[in-house]
Amino acid sequence: MSKVLFIGFKGKNNASGRLAELISPDHLLLTNSFAGLKKEIDSIREDYDLAVMFGVDKTLVSFVRLEKSASMDGKRLYSKPELNKFAESLRSSGIDPVISDAPVRCLCNEAYWHALVRFEGQAVFIHIPTVKYADEAFIDKMIVSIRKSVLES
Repeated sequence: MSKVLFIGFKGKNNASGRLAELISPDHLLLTNSFAGLKKEIDSIREDYDLAVMFGVDKTLVSFVRLEKSASMDGKRLYSKPELNKFAESLRSSGIDPVISDAPVRCLCNEAYWHALVRFEGQAVFIHIPTVKYADEAFIDKMIVSIRKSVLES
């Protein structure tokens, strides 16, 4: 079994942090600031085979978006894990996934960039809906799906 770190963002109403906490005790909640999240990611000293990151996108309602890449200063870094495996696991759990290769300029992109550097491409970023749409049933499906695709493989 791979050693996996689950990463979300801090905030009592942040679905990404809640999901990371519920999936595994091996999790990190990032601060909601550009400088802070870089320091937190850079300070990870333990070796992990994979980082699975969650972030909230307010435009999502009924699906999740898996990000292929992150961009910074005109450069792009790509995720090495096979995203279709994650997408299939999500689909089989009743969650509609979309794979995107269009990084947006936001805190999530910045966090993903630093994680791709820190974990040498062994990171996956999944955008999920806000707590308004990420109800208990959604969270339960995500937990089952992610555990199946990562922890039990």
